[in-house]
Parts: sequence; C-alpha cells; structure tokens
Amino acid sequence: MLHSKLTTLHVVSMLLEHFAGHPRATRAALLHGSGISEAELGNPQARITRLQEQQVCRNALPLCAELGLELGRHMHVSAYGMLGYAAISSSTFGQAWRLLLQYPALLGTYFQLELSVEDELAWLSASDYSLRDSLEVFNLEMCLASLKLIGEDLLGRPLPLSAARFRHAPPAYVEHYAGSFACALQFEAPRNGFAFPASLLSQRLPLADPVTNAEMLERCQRLNAEFSNRQQWLQRVRELLLVNLAEPPSLVQLAAQLHCSSRTLRRHLQALGTSYQGLLDDLRFARAKQLLGEQDWPVSRVAEALGFSETAGFRHAFQRWSGMPPSRYRA
Repeated sequence: MLHSKLTTLHVVSMLLEHFAGHPRATRAALLHGSGISEAELGNPQARITRLQEQQVCRNALPLCAELGLELGRHMHVSAYGMLGYAAISSSTFGQAWRLLLQYPALLGTYFQLELSVEDELAWLSASDYSLRDSLEVFNLEMCLASLKLIGEDLLGRPLPLSAARFRHAPPAYVEHYAGSFACALQFEAPRNGFAFPASLLSQRLPLADPVTNAEMLERCQRLNAEFSNRQQWLQRVRELLLVNLAEPPSLVQLAAQLHCSSRTLRRHLQALGTSYQGLLDDLRFARAKQLLGEQDWPVSRVAEALGFSETAGFRHAFQRWSGMPPSRYRA
C-alpha cells in the first residue's frame, strides 16, 4: 500500500530556508517534481502528501549529505504544535515522552518510536521505517536529531547522552554526528536510538503547568481523533481509485460510491489539502514508477495500465511528475 498520508509544510519550509541563497538550490529546483506551488507555501493551513515532502528532500539531499542531521537540529518541540506544548507543560520528563509517543500521527514520524529502561539507561529507539524508498538514513537522522533537541527543550538544558546506535554503516560525514550525539557512537548496530540516564525520567520540568497541560492534552485528543478520521476517509477514497487505475471513476462516480454529492466530495478533499486530480496523479505516479522499475513492459503498455488513452499523454504527465521522461527514469 502507498504511504501518502498528509502532513504540514513544516519540513519543506525549513528546507527552503536552509538553502536560501544557495547558488545551485533555487526554490524551483528544490520543489521540482513535488507538485507543491508557491501559493501553498504561503498558506499555513495547506497540507501535502508524504510523497511530496520526500520528493523535495530527495531533490535537496545531493547538495548536503548530512541534511537530515542539519534539519533535525532545528526542529524544536514547538514545531509539533499542540502536542509539543502538551509535552513541555507536562509534570516530568518521563511523562512528556510518554505523551509524545502516544500520538505518533501528530508527531509525524516515519518510524515506530519506543521508550524503554535498561540497566539504568533510558533508550529512545526508532524502528520499522514505514516508507519504501532510499531516504531511510536521512529520515532517521532527522528524527533522532529532532528528538534529542526536544529532550533539551523539555529540560531547559543539554540532554546528557550515554550512547547512540545506528543500524546503518558510518557515513562519509560521520563527524557531523557529534553536533547532536556527543557520546559513544555505534554503527551497524542491531537497533537505532540513543540513551540517557533513566533517573532523568522523574525530573520535574521547568515549564510544568497542570492547567495548561490538561487543556493541551484535550486538544491533542480531539485533533488526533479528527486526524485519524480524515486519514481513514482519505484512505477509502484512494482505495476506490487504486482498484481501477486503468479506468478510474470520475469525480461524480466516486462521490456516488461514497454516498455523497460531488460537491461534498470536492469540499472534503479541499479540506484535506488535496483534490480528485491530485490524488489520481499521486496514485498513477507511484504505480508508474513501480511498473517501470519492476516490469519489462513497453511505455505504451504502462500508459494503458494507468488509464491513458495515448502514450504521449502519459509521457507528458510523467515528465511533469518527475522532471524526466519515463524512458530516462527506467534507465
């Protein structure tokens, strides 16, 4: 199943700011193939798919190999909205972490996060990467660097690390790890994560406020329920399109299958930050990449499988989605 859940533009905005003034990283180059418009960048309510976010990251990574670490070192607890404020107003360090890990959808992580205590050390681990792409190390570095920074935001002082472990081999830019993980490093380890003294879990937070915490927690619960409901509804729409990409239902037909009017469907999709055509393009693009990479089909057959009446139309669409023709992508 494709992983195109919606997310905010926060990472994309940070990335564009990071490369501001870079001679080879214009905004157009960084956004290339993502389908993200300048109008969306100026809209704080806009939502994009995870695939769009990852496309921008993929465009930027060749310009800065350690980009994941760099971005993670700037993703403070405040970047996580209501969830971040609920965490920072918690009574103790341990309570804050348990709260954060309780709402992975609001945390926006691509990993399964876990807090465990072993031999007087608290381990914060990241496992089960949810995307099938080449950006796992990049996303892991960003995730763990951000979590370490969150720990420092919560405590109001540096978080003393005892160890950090990574499943991947040491990268060429390994010296940059010291900026976030000033401790003993182990690569090609059985798991990803970092450890700190477990005694810190009982430490009272400097900004603890039970009234604020209760209010933020209630908002998080509502937001999580709303987010989950929207994701389930969106997943149903995507499933209906995915089962017949060769002859996709029209907007009117899709609305009938969902027992609503086309106007209502259009309004719901707009509230989710997407559209009928956007979803269809997203599914077609993902399926096209799969077929071009796994099947020895001629481009004309791939076009037919995706519901294009003419091969030229598919070539034009793929060029718009990826920035290159399908033949070059396959090569």
